[in-house]
Amino acid sequence: MSINEGDAVDLGDDRFRRLVEVGSSLLSELDLEVVLSSVVEAARDLTGARYTALGVLDRDRRELERFIYVGIDEEARREIGPLPRGRGVLGELIRHPEPLRLDDVERHPHAYGFPPGHPPMHSFLGVPIRIREEVYGNLYMTEKEGGEEFDEADEEAAKTLAGWAAIAIENARLYTTLSAREAETERALRRAETSADIARAVGGETDVSRVLDLIVKRARALVEARGVIVLLRRRGRLVVAARAGHLGPEVAELTIPTDDAVFEAAMQERVAQHLDRGVAPSEARLRERLGAEAALVVPLLFRGRAVGTLVALDRESGGEFDQEDLRLLQAFAATAAIAVATAQSVAAERLQQQVEVSEEERRRWAQELHDGVLQSLAAVRITLAASLQGGGEGRAALIEEAAEGTVAGLEEQITELSRLINDLRPASLERLGLQAALEALAEESANRGGFEVEIAIELDCELTRDEERSVYRLVQESLTNVVKHADAENASVHARSEGGAVEIEVRDDGNGFDTALGPGRGLLGMRERVEMLGGTIEIASRPGEGTRIASRLPLRSA
Repeated sequence: MSINEGDAVDLGDDRFRRLVEVGSSLLSELDLEVVLSSVVEAARDLTGARYTALGVLDRDRRELERFIYVGIDEEARREIGPLPRGRGVLGELIRHPEPLRLDDVERHPHAYGFPPGHPPMHSFLGVPIRIREEVYGNLYMTEKEGGEEFDEADEEAAKTLAGWAAIAIENARLYTTLSAREAETERALRRAETSADIARAVGGETDVSRVLDLIVKRARALVEARGVIVLLRRRGRLVVAARAGHLGPEVAELTIPTDDAVFEAAMQERVAQHLDRGVAPSEARLRERLGAEAALVVPLLFRGRAVGTLVALDRESGGEFDQEDLRLLQAFAATAAIAVATAQSVAAERLQQQVEVSEEERRRWAQELHDGVLQSLAAVRITLAASLQGGGEGRAALIEEAAEGTVAGLEEQITELSRLINDLRPASLERLGLQAALEALAEESANRGGFEVEIAIELDCELTRDEERSVYRLVQESLTNVVKHADAENASVHARSEGGAVEIEVRDDGNGFDTALGPGRGLLGMRERVEMLGGTIEIASRPGEGTRIASRLPLRSA
């Protein structure tokens, strides 16, 4: 799939949303076995295949050492015999790791035929899973529902899933080796932070400029650079698409020919460049034009093609970049490239209203993650660093104690991340329906905030899924304010359908605030959401007298 909108394959809104959900879910999971199983299940769901499998290559990349499958029960599995090792058509994917789509797998020149007891399989789709430039394994899908052939949209969905899977597998492998590799602890945590940032960027985000802004800011923090820029290819040249740090206004006008020696190596040969003080200037004289002494130039690779480059300029502290900085930036760039390509492939007009409504919501989740999870991860890093700096006979005990504390701290943060992910995409709303989801939300908020809650839900009309989500979000944001700011003893949630609209009221007897000073960002975001949906909102509060938020949302179905 080209990242240009004109060349993009239309995956359909439902399948695209499912891909985003799967990506966010995979990136939040740190258990490798769960990741592999989830990828196989997601492949079946996304392509309509009856049988799916994931083959993991051995160290020599010659055959399969593991084969995870769904669709065949254990009785049939025992009758079939040993699991595949990568012969026949599966071997073709190992030898040539490129997408392979067949209308009848048995007619392929390298087909070996199926063993006795094996169910019949005809249509076939296989895609490789690459981690950086290394093929980790292959994803196989066979026997599409209804006897149809796998089409181009199926292949595109499978390739995108393979991209998510590669990042999730890499994160999971790093996590599982954490306790055995003390020297890699800080690196793994930093990668987890940057992956979480990119996951949030593509969790429904379709504004390319916002994605790029996040990339340059996180990349700058990752390698402690004075400045970072992203260069994207436009009309035969590389132009600055985003920048962060201490850079002069001249950077906005910077353009570089793609045949410049340094950038051609990055864009065409896909080789990262380390330009330190002893290296001759490039033809474009990048460092000289931006007043920098050293630079890291890393390609943004998406499915083997460079969509641009990420450039870090000078270390903030005045020291020099090292190979570890280059390696970290390369790992970050792999995730960033998927984020850019995903954002560029979305039909912005169809999703623009949804994006605008959720702007404040994303800022709030970013603040939640920053104030909670990332601060806790920083504390874990400080504790580990302190234990590693110690010496003497007690060093092993200190490291062991720090490792135990790290495990406990990470478990807490995994729980917190799970809660936030559920808030971002509430499973209860999809599974239980609006009324039960609102009741569960109110009870969970009351438990977190330590207050009593009264719930009255009277919705006797049919709401669309978008309308249900809008009602849920308004109640969720109101209760979040009660939990965070009100210090209330009692709260109430009332929602009812009336005259072609839903009326929502959330009250609390907490601290209140002076409305003359204006509402905070959370309440402003709620007002923007309601007004964009054609509704009204009333916010009434006084210091010491609690707060009342009443909204009315018109129903399109009414």
